[in-house]
Amino acid sequence: MGVSEGKKGLAEALEKISGAEIVECSAALADALKRGNKILIAGNGGSAADAQHFAAELVCTFEDRGRKALPAYALTTNSSVMSAWANDFSFDSVFSRQVEALGSRGDALVSITTSGKSKNILLAMEKAREKGLKNILLSGKGGGDAAKLADIAIIVDSSSTPRIQECHIFCIHEICAILDREFKDEK
Repeated sequence: MGVSEGKKGLAEALEKISGAEIVECSAALADALKRGNKILIAGNGGSAADAQHFAAELVCTFEDRGRKALPAYALTTNSSVMSAWANDFSFDSVFSRQVEALGSRGDALVSITTSGKSKNILLAMEKAREKGLKNILLSGKGGGDAAKLADIAIIVDSSSTPRIQECHIFCIHEICAILDREFKDEK
């Protein structure tokens, strides 16, 4: 595959993303934040990096340097919790355990998975549903089983992991821009 083929695949995948889904996702996150709740974000591998990126944009700043900090946690960042739980129990439940500990009714869980099949993401989404969190999904490859657990899903119409990840970053940045505008006058 040449560069032009990769660009073409990305352009085709981006073209199929619904702006309405991005707006719906942003509205759900804004509603949670306005009620004093927080956002938990989970993902594996490249999606773990995307989860951390997303949390950083919300806690720190995106484009509006004057916007107040928004409470967001990447569940991938506490290496002691993750390694202790995975070693003593199971990596499959490393995110669900954190949702159990940190999640409250009205919070939102954003799950980022290119396949929609990651066991630890599915268990986290099940725990989020049980605890009354809003389940928001960024996925690809049809959404897998995760799509069935999502309240709101943005599913990239691609089977290429790199193209899906590139589209996820686009969606994350669009959501951050909307949240910047939503919280513009709150300091």
